[in-house]
Amino acid sequence: MAELALEDGTIWYRTIGDGPPLVFVHGGWMNGEAWAPQVDHFADEYQVVTLDVRGHGNTGATAPDRYSIELFTDDLEALLSRLEIERPILCGLSLGSMVIQEFLDRHPASAAAAILGGAVRSMPPVELPSGLKHLWTPLPALTTSLSLSGTTGTFQSMLYSIQAATGERWLSVDPDIRAEAIADVGDISSAEFRKIFDALYRYDPPELTGVETPTLVVHGEQEAPLVKRQGRQIVSSVADGDRLELTESGHLVNQDRPGAFNAAAADFLDDHSAA
Repeated sequence: MAELALEDGTIWYRTIGDGPPLVFVHGGWMNGEAWAPQVDHFADEYQVVTLDVRGHGNTGATAPDRYSIELFTDDLEALLSRLEIERPILCGLSLGSMVIQEFLDRHPASAAAAILGGAVRSMPPVELPSGLKHLWTPLPALTTSLSLSGTTGTFQSMLYSIQAATGERWLSVDPDIRAEAIADVGDISSAEFRKIFDALYRYDPPELTGVETPTLVVHGEQEAPLVKRQGRQIVSSVADGDRLELTESGHLVNQDRPGAFNAAAADFLDDHSAA
């Protein structure tokens, strides 16, 4: 891995392969290894870039007291500048999909294409006015849970709540993939967990109505219904959007169905490369 030194922290990233730049941004409380099935598949034809977002993986804790999707997007822009990438293909999962949406809102026609797995616009997936979010913030309860149960226990409680509310095997349909995701959370400190949650919860999503970048949204069949609705909203907002739902998969759709996800991504990129 390589380092990108910033004024308030160091971002770890990895590049492999040659060709058009394909940049992956992982989900919350994960790391760049979450894209291993895609790196293996695309590195023969693309310059594949993965990074560990602040608070995650090898990057770990950084100096700011608060994180935000906007800050994560600033980091992505800094990395693209370091690598001299001007027309990236961007692929984000969950939190990473928020980062990509923020990038697209800032640069409506700069990316060559965008693929959003487990795409979500806000957390919770019912968009509340910012004033109500402040009044009903779950952060005090989260802080208590972290002090009593740690990061792993808190994350598991969140998963149980989502599964109870949706009736779906939300995170993953594969017990091994689910267990690995939970194990990754255990490597994150309580302070960083809270900062990541805060970034997700406070994000006010852009409308995306001016985005010209071809965008593919991919959800798993077991995804939460409200998240699927947000995916449809993304597709209807951008100028050139499409949506795909893969069976036998949950929120971590790229890991539950790596072959189908890779094939769909490749077909999408081939279509738009030809166009």
